[in-house]
Amino acid sequence: MGANEAAVMLNLRERALERAGQFMWTAASDERVAESAVAGDREAFGELVRRWENRIYRLAYGMLGSAEDARDATQETFFAAYRNLANFRGDARVSSWLHRIAVNQCISRQRRANVRPENPLSETNEARTEDGLWVAGTHRTSPAHAAEHNEREQAVRRAVATLPHELRQVVLLKEFEEMTFQQIADTLDLPLSTIKSRLYTALKQLRAKLARYEETRTATTGN
Repeated sequence: MGANEAAVMLNLRERALERAGQFMWTAASDERVAESAVAGDREAFGELVRRWENRIYRLAYGMLGSAEDARDATQETFFAAYRNLANFRGDARVSSWLHRIAVNQCISRQRRANVRPENPLSETNEARTEDGLWVAGTHRTSPAHAAEHNEREQAVRRAVATLPHELRQVVLLKEFEEMTFQQIADTLDLPLSTIKSRLYTALKQLRAKLARYEETRTATTGN
């Protein structure tokens, strides 16, 4: 990633921010903005960067566990998207398209590094699962309750970090990005049955890991 490319991306984002308040952007869907970008409107692509960079960064951080790697993967995602605008299908969702590129970028970085993330998700926002594995703690009643919540949340994050990447990415897309099964299948270019099977396996593994955590915690604290 060269300095010139980074400067171009920064310039695109700044120009998009200047126009973000205009009706043409606030009223337009992602797909409509993407169509303008495909037609050659560079500021339209800058608007897509503005809309999606935080969510792509969050996904990349969850997969890579490093803020620096996540920033690089986020920029590489948008560079790749810009270079491949001509391949964007008008019937595709922008979210699926960008997430697919981001996931591929992260997998490529993981394979090059041949390492697993040590503690991903520690800077992401609140998470939840459909079967109650964890719930965002927006109503904390006491410092003790807050400390307990934080401890459990970190345990969940550590457990997610130990999942194989093919399971971890499904959990991140489903539970953090709140994508549907079909959207995840489109993003990863996998059968719907495979996505459901991987999420089932991932949640089963997480429940087992968290059960061991609770046993250890109870034995240590007596609570």
